[in-house]
Amino acid sequence: MYEGKFPKKRYMHTLNFLNQIISKDEKILDLGVSNPFSEILIKEGYNVTNTQGEDLDLETKVVQTEDFNVVTAFEIFEHLVSPFNILNDIQAKKLVASVPLKLWFASAYRSKTDKWDRHYHEFEDWQFDWLLEKAGWRIVKREKFTNPVKKIGIRPILRRITPRYYLVYAERI
Repeated sequence: MYEGKFPKKRYMHTLNFLNQIISKDEKILDLGVSNPFSEILIKEGYNVTNTQGEDLDLETKVVQTEDFNVVTAFEIFEHLVSPFNILNDIQAKKLVASVPLKLWFASAYRSKTDKWDRHYHEFEDWQFDWLLEKAGWRIVKREKFTNPVKKIGIRPILRRITPRYYLVYAERI
C-alpha cells in the first residue's frame, strides 16, 4: 500500500497519542487487516488483534464481543459507506480512531486500481464528533495534525499548515 514509504509522522503522532491513554495491559482489536502500524504497536508491547478483512459495513459481528477493552480504527471509517453501524455495535468501552479531514483544496481520495482503497467519506471534525455521539460515544481527547509532503507547490504548502488528520479517544456512554 505504501510501497516502502510509511507515513512516519502520522505513525509517531498516533503512537504518542495512544501511549498517553491506553495501557499496554489492555486487549486491543484493531479494525483492518494486519498492517505496518499494527506491527509497530505489537513491537511497542501492545496486545493487538486485527480483523480479517471483513466488509465492516455488512459484518459487524467482529466487534460484538466483550473480549477486547479497546477498539482502534486508524483511517478505516472513511472507507465505509455507513460507519455508524460498526461504531454502534462495538462492545469495548474504549475507542481510539483517526480519520482524514476534508480538505477544501483537494477532492476525496480514490484509487483507480484498488476498490478498497477509496474514501467514501472525508470528515469535518464536527461530523465525526456527531457520528460518535450518535453511536453512543463520549469524546475524551482529540487532536488534529498536519501531513506535510516533500514536494513543491501550492498544495504542499497548504498541507504544512492545514490539519489533515483528526485523532480521537472516546469512551462508551
